[in-house]
Amino acid sequence: MIVTILTQYYPPETGAPQNRLHGLAKALVAQGVEVKIVTAMPNYPVGKVHEAYRRRAFCRELFEGVPIWRSWIYASNSRRILPRLINYFSFVFTGFFSGLRSGKCDVLICESPPLFLGLSAVLLSWLKGARLVFNVSDLWPESAEKLGIVGNGFFLRLAYRLEAWLYRRSWLVSGQTQGIVDDIVARFPDVRTHWLPNGVDADFYKAIEPSIDFCREKGLVGKKLFVYAGVLGHAQGLEVMINAADRLKDDNRLAFVVIGDGPKKEELETLNRRLGGNVHFLPHMSRYDVMGVVAASYACVVPLRKLPLFEGAIPSKIFDPLALGVPVLLGVRGEAEELFVTRGQAGLAFEPEDDADLARQVTTLLNDETLRSELADSGKQFVYQYFDRRAISADFLAAISSDD
Repeated sequence: MIVTILTQYYPPETGAPQNRLHGLAKALVAQGVEVKIVTAMPNYPVGKVHEAYRRRAFCRELFEGVPIWRSWIYASNSRRILPRLINYFSFVFTGFFSGLRSGKCDVLICESPPLFLGLSAVLLSWLKGARLVFNVSDLWPESAEKLGIVGNGFFLRLAYRLEAWLYRRSWLVSGQTQGIVDDIVARFPDVRTHWLPNGVDADFYKAIEPSIDFCREKGLVGKKLFVYAGVLGHAQGLEVMINAADRLKDDNRLAFVVIGDGPKKEELETLNRRLGGNVHFLPHMSRYDVMGVVAASYACVVPLRKLPLFEGAIPSKIFDPLALGVPVLLGVRGEAEELFVTRGQAGLAFEPEDDADLARQVTTLLNDETLRSELADSGKQFVYQYFDRRAISADFLAAISSDD
């Protein structure tokens, strides 16, 4: 079987979809599937094409044994609608031609968002005679509407119609969370669906060693680190972490660390400076370096804004700390809390966007190292038992190979 993954985001970029899709690609290869990647020149999340890929329209390369076809994209991290649309549609066009160059395939997996990439995917699946699997990692345009990123009513109506059109022309629609799948089934009962959750790769984490080099540079040696690692975007509500750090500024046992980049970074750094600089910001770094910091942390903070939309969300940044034996402080209600706090006993929950509650849970962990150790152990066991990427990819392979 030949599987092509069409996605705007892929390593060497770092981020949730990049890590998840590369993990899926490697897991499928390990099961004898020929996998091809069609993607854009790396530019996320800073909105600038990486130096090695600039001034190139197309290129082909091999990344950790997976062949990749890359094409030009208009790089931008602007929140304004016009630059975002140009960013999306530039790859809709170049990704289509890059997909043609990639050769034949039996199954074409399209990653959404961006939703518009589905236009290229439908055409490519028709031309190649391939089954189209539309993988939904975020319910767009619903999330863009709820977050206030898109407010134009006419544009939203068109986007919802496009969403329906794409689902109905897909052989299978997969969702990253059960909540996403349930939403799609409720609105489109005739669409075939599959739950394709994120997962962990045991071999990857075996190579990770805790790193405290930055602690020496910033005078944090000996402190218990509460870390956020990921995109600094609109959905995360990271103000909660900065405000909680302000509440705990007199507690010398701990330090708050934020790793990453994104559209909210400047705003968050301004708020942090205004409150006394209690959070230490680290720049964008490779995934291996990020994992070194995560492995050295006392707990990881995983927040989202307080919106009903996110009650069906499972942030990908939950999985890395648990796989490394680090508990989480989870500011996400719904499916994520039920799985990882109630069932998995992998951390403590706090009310989304409630910095006082986050500060209380931080203090709870600080004052009870036995609890911290128990959460770390049970979380690691839970994530390897129920979210092993090899089992997830085997189940997915069976679904896309089915004759039903």
